[in-house]
Amino acid sequence: MKPEDFEFMRDLLKRKSGLVVNPDKVYLLESRLTPLARSHGLESLDQLIDKVRTSRDAKLVDEVTDAMTTNESFFFRDNTPFDILKKHVLPFLNKNRDSKKLRIWCAAASSGQEPYSIAMILKEQSHLWNGWDIEIHATDISNKIIDKAREARYSQFEVQRGLPIQMMMKYFRQESDGWFLNEDIKSMVKFEYMNLLEPFKNKGPFDIVFCRNVLIYFDQPTKTEVLGRVSNVISNDGSLFLGAAETVLGISDHFKPVKGQRGIYVPSAMDATAYGGV
Repeated sequence: MKPEDFEFMRDLLKRKSGLVVNPDKVYLLESRLTPLARSHGLESLDQLIDKVRTSRDAKLVDEVTDAMTTNESFFFRDNTPFDILKKHVLPFLNKNRDSKKLRIWCAAASSGQEPYSIAMILKEQSHLWNGWDIEIHATDISNKIIDKAREARYSQFEVQRGLPIQMMMKYFRQESDGWFLNEDIKSMVKFEYMNLLEPFKNKGPFDIVFCRNVLIYFDQPTKTEVLGRVSNVISNDGSLFLGAAETVLGISDHFKPVKGQRGIYVPSAMDATAYGGV
């Protein structure tokens, strides 16, 4: 790839998705975008880049962004955040919320496993949530992956990856072309397109925000900007879940970690021991 083409694509991806592609990741551009070039009847990646540069085709730019965006996800990924949610955060909100309203947001929800995992946890605790108004909002930058999430059809590999067998048998039905999530869980989640780099219009307040394994792809100024916007849509006693390799320390003063609970953060003005921290 020519240096000027790499710079053009790097700037485009940074501007459109926040994704930072360093020079040592040229192979990633080539491996993910060459199949896209072929699907458009183009002979090479160079031709695809030329078409993106000259055509101003918004749909093609979206396809390039989709191809470069990592959509890795599986049910109950890393487990610990879901244990904290189940054992600490949800009981706290259930006990302390007079309004009986609970709003949850999964940013970068990919193919739906994360929000559906949360929905299953709430379903398992349904006796605690009678009479509550519960909303689970899930967003992603890829319309293609949102369509997959809405369909809620998963392969054998996908349902076996992280999903306890008892939940698989309880909440999924098997058909010839995959495993389909039951409607009672599926209907609990609302999916929509959203770019974290754009203003969060008509969002919040949310009591729980999952924004896991997203910030690692951004540079520090973008991380600070995104966390600042998240702070504007999270409730005063809300919680923010980040990925194991992510932190707010040195990036944002809007949140602080809950000591003893990995990956969970609360607004700076909140008592950090409320969710079981020590």
